[in-house]
Amino acid sequence: MEPSPPGPETARDPGARRPTRDGGEIRYRICGDEGPAVVLIPSLGRGTEDFDLLLPSLLRAGLRLILPEPRGIGGSTPLRPGDTLHDMAADIAAILEAEAASPAVLVGHAAGNWVARMLAHDRPDLTRAVALVAAIVTNTVPEPVKASISASFDMSLPDGERLGHLRKVYFAAGSDASVWLDGWWPEVAAEQRRAAGQTRDQDWIRSADRHPTLYVGATEDVISPPPELAALRRTIGPKAECVVIGGAGHALLPEQPEAVARALADWIAGLADREG
Repeated sequence: MEPSPPGPETARDPGARRPTRDGGEIRYRICGDEGPAVVLIPSLGRGTEDFDLLLPSLLRAGLRLILPEPRGIGGSTPLRPGDTLHDMAADIAAILEAEAASPAVLVGHAAGNWVARMLAHDRPDLTRAVALVAAIVTNTVPEPVKASISASFDMSLPDGERLGHLRKVYFAAGSDASVWLDGWWPEVAAEQRRAAGQTRDQDWIRSADRHPTLYVGATEDVISPPPELAALRRTIGPKAECVVIGGAGHALLPEQPEAVARALADWIAGLADREG
């Protein structure tokens, strides 16, 4: 079993690259020097270490990986009170422009899909395709599940109690939910929710009208059960495709990293045929 990702107090330095937007700094890592550019955007209130288990396989597939730390995490400047999802997307656009790394494939895990789809909407010139990993797109989250999601961010709870909530809503039966006891940033999550709430337009939701879009789902995801392809296309557009991975819940990345990496790499390898 892999060790738990580092918590906020031990998160490693993502590097010294710092494009600015309105006086802010965004810290990010780049892995791989050549190949198609792929941006990996983490979930609500979590950092890019969630993708670490996928990196070896994605690098073997010949991809250039860009991992921007969300504002408030890993040395990135916190979000400002008036920021929206448009501003969060603009941060990643600045990185792509600074690195001459466009058009890129944008991968958003869970709530990270908000930023991926917004960037695809605001800057189609920087976007090649979009991948949504365990994203809520066609369902409403039940209230008991919402309560456990909120409890997962409550660092005042005993580890045993939080572990119960993690098992309930993020992980498949038999998975080791303790790998996600660390790595939560409650204040960042609150700011990201606020930014999403202040985003009034909805046109960005339909990423698959313009861009090839892959939905990667998990069979035991109680937060966002994998949608039927027809429902997915009705919601986000006709260019949507879907892959469902077994033995995983909403966390997905720590549970089935090889399967997720393979699904992404295979789909990216086939983009040229779709674009042709």
